[in-house]
Amino acid sequence: MERLNHSMVSEFILLGLTESHELQIFFFLFFSLIYMLIVLGNIIIIIAVKLDPQLHSPMYFLLANLSFIDMSLASFATPKMIYNLISKYKTISYEGCMAQMFFLHLLGGSEMMLLVAMAIDRYIAICKPLHYKNIMSSRVCVGLALLSWTTGFVHTMSQMVFTVTLPFCGPNVVDSFFCDLPRVIKLACTDTYVLELLVIADSGLLSLFCFIFLFISYSIILTTVQHRSSKGSSKALSTLSAHITVVVLFFGPCIFIYVWPFSSVSIDKVLSVFYTIFTPLLNPLIYSFRNKDMKKALRKIKTQYVSSRSVF
Repeated sequence: MERLNHSMVSEFILLGLTESHELQIFFFLFFSLIYMLIVLGNIIIIIAVKLDPQLHSPMYFLLANLSFIDMSLASFATPKMIYNLISKYKTISYEGCMAQMFFLHLLGGSEMMLLVAMAIDRYIAICKPLHYKNIMSSRVCVGLALLSWTTGFVHTMSQMVFTVTLPFCGPNVVDSFFCDLPRVIKLACTDTYVLELLVIADSGLLSLFCFIFLFISYSIILTTVQHRSSKGSSKALSTLSAHITVVVLFFGPCIFIYVWPFSSVSIDKVLSVFYTIFTPLLNPLIYSFRNKDMKKALRKIKTQYVSSRSVF
């Protein structure tokens, strides 16, 4: 009742990715497959890290946390987008719209800080290997994970606390496949110039600063690796290449959307699809399933599963 006193809009219309019926059917099948792969792939990683003692290390602990965030990041809007592709009425409730924006920035901010935590882990492992076990204790790992979630929560609350108080009296059409904060606040029946600047500054600067930190840290790590023997550095280079690839592909769209002032609606949609749907696939494909330790753990779990089935 309190919200209705300030707003007459009870739902928003999501225009989605395209108006073409043929493309909508194609996207429905394509993104349904991608979403199932994301969920299945990241669940497998979490289970493998949990069950295999060989993966009970700081790097894989952080990797399992990344899998959970990626799976959640793909789930905050993708199921609704897939449903809307075959639905006649492409609407979302006011509460659902606010929830989408809250979880997008919670999970996005958390993932940024978790990638920073993973860079710290690799820096200590490669640059200070003798002190690695003492520095990266289980307590420190849990602390880094909690810091990531805390950063995401502060990041999203700093924007949502103002957004939920905005009056929405029409129009209620969002030119996206989910409730994107910059587009939604423009629909408010009041001057939102200051809030729009806050959103751009908050999200853009967080993305930019994290990316700069990661760029500097990985540059130091790569320099250190180059001064070592080729045999000892090959595994480190393989791990670093995976990390750097994910960092560039995750932060690139975020920085472009919130920092680059000349982006268009169509480009923003493509980039939004990229970091909300395709980026969560990077963890299983780039980080894990090409990793020898992860492959070994999956084979071991598969063998144990087959053995337990044969007993019954």
